[in-house]
Amino acid sequence: MQAPSWRGIGLTMDDDEDDGPPKLPGGKFYMTPHGADRLRAELASQRTERHRVVEIVSWAAGNGDRSENADYKEGKRRLREIDRRLRFLTKRLAYAEIVDPAAQTQRDRVFFGATVTYANERDEEVTVSIVGVDEADMTAGKISIGSPVALALLRTRVGDEVTVRTPRGPEVIEVVRIAYPEGGGR
Repeated sequence: MQAPSWRGIGLTMDDDEDDGPPKLPGGKFYMTPHGADRLRAELASQRTERHRVVEIVSWAAGNGDRSENADYKEGKRRLREIDRRLRFLTKRLAYAEIVDPAAQTQRDRVFFGATVTYANERDEEVTVSIVGVDEADMTAGKISIGSPVALALLRTRVGDEVTVRTPRGPEVIEVVRIAYPEGGGR
């Protein structure tokens, strides 16, 4: 049985995973080059931290009775946390579909990486950038491609009105501006 498609745009849910909802067919995750660089840096940092913790655990193990050795127990706990994060980052990067928004050719429609200004029913203009699940930061105006607003905005043009499901109920928003970064680099 195939997972349900999110509004016919090729995003699916995988019930066996807890890596965040939206994925491309084949298990890929959309990610900007900046987001991928950030995850690679964290992966390198976690590997360095793991090496340091292994040395501490090795030293603590040599101190005798492990059942009452707090350094040993804490080190082993920390190693489990690091290993779990390393597995997550490795898997996420392995399945990442890195998309450079600056290379977008159809700049008159909303796709991954677009910065969109829309007007809500209260005539407030809101500007958001559609980014990957791991890059979302509402305080910086970056929303996940799997968020209700991003899903509603995908493939729209300036002047289009779409309905978004919100906690207060359905809300109609109108696309005011669409922008993409210039150039094709990072």
